[in-house]
Amino acid sequence: MTGPQATVPKEEVLFLGHPAVLPGIGALLLAILTLGLGYLYYWARSRGTEYKITTRRITIERGLLSKRLEQIDTYRIKDYVVERPLGQRLLGTGNIQLLTVDATTPLVELRGLPTDVMVLYERLRLAAEAERTARAVRVVEEQ
Repeated sequence: MTGPQATVPKEEVLFLGHPAVLPGIGALLLAILTLGLGYLYYWARSRGTEYKITTRRITIERGLLSKRLEQIDTYRIKDYVVERPLGQRLLGTGNIQLLTVDATTPLVELRGLPTDVMVLYERLRLAAEAERTARAVRVVEEQ
């Protein structure tokens, strides 16, 4: 086949991992006050969720024994909310909420991300815009 072919950008992983075991100061204090028992609870809760954020999709796998998988394509994201409460900022974690045009998953919450959420937000926003451009998709606001 000859002629120009559309090149699809390679999917790049922006974040892969679990939420922070201790997402904030409150969780840290509870873990200390319960002599580590609270830490075990937070550890199990953290290991029960895995986030994979790429330039094309966001995948959330939940559950320790039984698993549930949620996926949203980045081009379907219409708005972002970055939350960085004081306790999470002190521990280097944060939250990102994604408002989507997906009927089954209109709100995606990425909680306790152990990374610089502002940098992740910017990279995710640019990736979503690039995906919309590549797919010739526009998000239309309802009035």
